[in-house]
Amino acid sequence: MSENGQGKLKCLWNWLSKPSAKYSILAIGGIAFVVGILFWGGFHTALEVTNTTEFCIGCHEMSSTVYPEYKETVHYMNRSGVRAGCPDCHVPHEWGPKLYRKMQASLELWHKAMGTIDTKEKFEANRMQLAEHEWARMKASNSQECRNCHNFDAMSGEFQKKSNYERHMKAKTAGKTCIDCHKGIAHHLPAEYEEPDE
Repeated sequence: MSENGQGKLKCLWNWLSKPSAKYSILAIGGIAFVVGILFWGGFHTALEVTNTTEFCIGCHEMSSTVYPEYKETVHYMNRSGVRAGCPDCHVPHEWGPKLYRKMQASLELWHKAMGTIDTKEKFEANRMQLAEHEWARMKASNSQECRNCHNFDAMSGEFQKKSNYERHMKAKTAGKTCIDCHKGIAHHLPAEYEEPDE
C-alpha cells in the first residue's frame, strides 16, 4: 500500500476511534450493529412464532368453527402423512409477501377487540364475507400458497384419476388457478354460496 493510502487509512481509523462526547464512533457503530442483529433476530423469531397453526388457533376465532372442519380434510390427515397447516394455505412463503400478509392480518386484532366473530353464530353470519375475502386474496396471488405444494406440471395422469387429471390439464390450459375450482377444500362452504355454472 502506498504511503498516501496508509495515511488515508490512518486518518479514517483516527476518525472512527476519536471519542464523541463519551464513546468512539467505532464503539457506537459496534453497539448499533449488535442491537440491529438482536432486533432482527427477535423480529424474525416473532414472525415465525406467529406463523404456526397453534398461534392461529390461539388468536383467531376459529377453535369451534374452521379448525374442526380443517381436521376432517385431507390437508390434516392423509395417506402420505404430509400436513398443511393454517400458514401453509393462508400465508405466502416468500419473505416480502409474508410480511405484507402479516400486516394485513394485524387488522384482525381490531375485529378480535370488537368481538366481530367471537361466537359461532357471529362467525356463521360473516362466513360468506370472510370466504369471499380469502378467495379474492388467493385468486390475486394465482393461488401461490396452493402451488407451493400442488403444481400442474408435477401432476401425473398415471397416479390421478383420469377425469381429475383431464380437468386439471383443462384448467391449466384455460389459465385457471386452484381457488377457481377448489373452494371449500379445507373449510365448509358458506350457506349462501352458489356453485357457478360451467
